[in-house]
Amino acid sequence: MGQKVNPIGFRTGIMEGWKSRWYASKQEFSSLLLEDHKLRSYIHDKYKFAGIPKVEIERTRDEVKVTLHTARPGVIIGRKGTEVERLQGELQELIGRRVNIKIEEIQRPEIQAQLVAEDIAEQLAKRVAFRRCMKRAIETTMEAGAKGIKIQLAGRLGGAEMARCEKANAGSLPLSTLRAKIDYGFTEAKSAQGHVGVQVWINQGMYHEVPTDGADAQEGQAPKKPKRTYKR
Repeated sequence: MGQKVNPIGFRTGIMEGWKSRWYASKQEFSSLLLEDHKLRSYIHDKYKFAGIPKVEIERTRDEVKVTLHTARPGVIIGRKGTEVERLQGELQELIGRRVNIKIEEIQRPEIQAQLVAEDIAEQLAKRVAFRRCMKRAIETTMEAGAKGIKIQLAGRLGGAEMARCEKANAGSLPLSTLRAKIDYGFTEAKSAQGHVGVQVWINQGMYHEVPTDGADAQEGQAPKKPKRTYKR
């Protein structure tokens, strides 16, 4: 059996930042962690079709800052911002703290693994052929500029009596290279025959390296050593 590692967890703290940024004592840590889970679950359940792959939570002494990364910001904002204000009030009632919501639009939702997985799950629930779903998702993602993609479905595919696993991939997907920006998404498709697990890995390219002064780097501050001469 292969050793499967979540690419996001593998890079968190090294190349990726944490989704929850706060500090708490041992007595408060578990309750605050449960609050984060409640916030994320509530947002994902209420806005299933808003395309929210990531919710970042940052806590200060006075308030809880919630950043929603969404592909359809208009669904959450609503007309003249009424929907955001309503959501803010509901979240404040849920956890009993002051909540500040910030919305960031995702420029290319086609290369977000969680959104691709949710799109495939939605098609499977409508009884679309699973191979067609995988092929269409791979073509759309690669056309959007991804370096590579892998999709894995597990369950009673096509209404078969026995559950099985099907994979499809395209391009390069270096999972053990930390410099590679690998996005991972998972969801479950609720079909009539049972749940089908959908996993998606997308290679979004390399992380941007720290910019340096090219001219100074080429010249070099330290003097070059003279070439060694060999006596015959």
